[in-house]
Amino acid sequence: MYPRDLGFWMPAEWNTHQRTFISWPVQSSMVYPGDYHAVCRGYGQIVDAVAEFEPVTVLVDPGDRDLVKNFISALDITFLEIKHNDSWLRDNGPTFVVNQAGDVAGINWRFNAWGGKYQPWDLDDLVAPALLEHLQLRRFDAPLVMEGGSIHVDGQGTLLTTEECLLNPNRNPHLSRAEIEACLGRYLGIEKVIWLKRGLSGDETDGHVDNVAAFAAPGRILLQVCDDPAQENFVITCENMEILERAQDARGRRLEIITVPQPPVQSYKGISLTLSYLNFYFVNGGIILPVFGGSAAETDRQALEVMQGTFPERRIAAVDGMAIIREGGNVHCMTQQMPAALRNGAD
Repeated sequence: MYPRDLGFWMPAEWNTHQRTFISWPVQSSMVYPGDYHAVCRGYGQIVDAVAEFEPVTVLVDPGDRDLVKNFISALDITFLEIKHNDSWLRDNGPTFVVNQAGDVAGINWRFNAWGGKYQPWDLDDLVAPALLEHLQLRRFDAPLVMEGGSIHVDGQGTLLTTEECLLNPNRNPHLSRAEIEACLGRYLGIEKVIWLKRGLSGDETDGHVDNVAAFAAPGRILLQVCDDPAQENFVITCENMEILERAQDARGRRLEIITVPQPPVQSYKGISLTLSYLNFYFVNGGIILPVFGGSAAETDRQALEVMQGTFPERRIAAVDGMAIIREGGNVHCMTQQMPAALRNGAD
């Protein structure tokens, strides 16, 4: 039976978490292995920030535990040794689902390193099963190559994604759009997919939605926008705005769109970085928001203002988004939330 047949669905990320899982970088698999210690300092800052709000488990390569502890100040961190290639647990880890009976289970997607871009990925494809076995949670193996960063849900039947990623022939060339939608429905309990065209320009993930748009609440979407017509992201974000303005969610609601400014373009070793404030992470009672400093000081201020206005009941914790972006991801990419079990039919 499929998860949906057993009453499982993927809850919204703002629902209460049991804990956060974070994978630690493996130096030999990094894009810039010489930056290992600098990147580890960035990871340590983010682990400490998340740990102020909820329990954290850090997945480390066997034998790396003592080294990793040197970069983390928080005391109540759990470490779990699981072999892996890349540290982007949002993409190679499980997607957790819940049901009204109080059960939590995990979806094990197939993983091929963002369309075969980084070899090897054999260990990464085994991370989700290993984590679910450790947690002794039921596992559902989905016949779909997919990364968690390519989707966002409202917890009420609506899923947001991009055609650039989920319809990319380097993922599931044998599946049609309708077949992918049906698979998402069976495994995540969703009823409606809103398809944006593209993600941000230069994003090696082939347009993960978690860099360009995110649900803030049912019926409300945060959208990163570019106001410079000379940039490719201007056309991309205008197109996404038009799609969202026409869209309705699974319950027939029109969407309220909250815009967040794009930070100025910055580069590392001659390569433009894909910077996004929407690669933030919900934690219990707060939000971990990447900011970028330097030429982005003004858009950092604006993003903080928008986020605090959108989530007045949450504490916005800013972290250095430049610390780990050189490796290709940010706060949302490196985290995976385990939702709390539902009690008495309510979250």
